[in-house]
Amino acid sequence: MHTQIDSNRIEPATGVRARSNSRHGQATPVKQIVTIRLDTDMLAWFKAEGPGYQTRINQVLREYMENNPRIATAPVQDPSASA
Repeated sequence: MHTQIDSNRIEPATGVRARSNSRHGQATPVKQIVTIRLDTDMLAWFKAEGPGYQTRINQVLREYMENNPRIATAPVQDPSASA
């Protein structure tokens, strides 16, 4: 089942740069737009809290990454470098 995407609710990717994270005083990595398939019940659970569900999903994934250092991380490639 395909759903129509309301492009008016998508934030522009331009101007998204590292910024200070007030909780930890560290720079927040630049965001990259991706497509990910999630179970509908899980997505509904995140959306039920209201606006900011993508940020909450990102926070959960970051916590998982930080709590699982045994998993090798691939170096982050700058998308502008491949041009």
